[in-house]
Amino acid sequence: MAIPRLLVVDDDADMRSMMIQFLRKNGFIALPASTEQEIRNHMDSGRIDLILLDVMLGDENGVEICGRLRQDQAVPVIFVSALSADHQRMSGYEVGADDYIAKPFNPELLLARVRAVLTRAQRSSSLIYRRRVSTFRFAGWTYDGKRDEVLSPDGFQVTLSQRETGLLKVMLANPHIPLTREEIAAALDVTAAQDTTPEATGRAIDVLVGRLRSKIETNPKDPKIIKTERGTGYVLATDVQVQDG
Repeated sequence: MAIPRLLVVDDDADMRSMMIQFLRKNGFIALPASTEQEIRNHMDSGRIDLILLDVMLGDENGVEICGRLRQDQAVPVIFVSALSADHQRMSGYEVGADDYIAKPFNPELLLARVRAVLTRAQRSSSLIYRRRVSTFRFAGWTYDGKRDEVLSPDGFQVTLSQRETGLLKVMLANPHIPLTREEIAAALDVTAAQDTTPEATGRAIDVLVGRLRSKIETNPKDPKIIKTERGTGYVLATDVQVQDG
């Protein structure tokens, strides 16, 4: 249940901000970049599932950047560019792009193409990614995905609600990555009854995190596993070992 992490690469700050806000609203983690070095920095510091890449980046060229990335990276790339002639599209595909969207574009079209490329990438990835992950080990705890069981460090089974289990899965799939309340809510499809304002949804996530902490933290008032990330939301502050089934 990892939340897709997208990199939006554009030297136009307004366009970059608009795309990031739209993608975050639709449940993605969207990160900004404007140069090849910033792309590399993001990829060195964490998982990136897809890159939205402009062709014209000031003194840099997105097609050339994609070509260099393809030498050692398999991350999906979608070009988003005002250059839309056939030969310009072909130059993008020739260096390994997965799709090409012309500016200006309908945001809903962008969303559909992003989802399609992510789905295609998941289906064509290696078997290790397609197998169902069966076991997570973290801070002495074990979550068995096949049996949907949580075992404490002492070997006792701890009962979680369906929503608490969903939250745990989201956190386990994104260790050491600060997640906003909005990102968590989007992954869990959480709303606060009839009140769907960001404030109400944020409170619903806070309550859910509190319940999960009460079951897996030694001291819920001083959590060591799920920590509050000031100004962001929450982070799973422990390493996760994954055993595939």
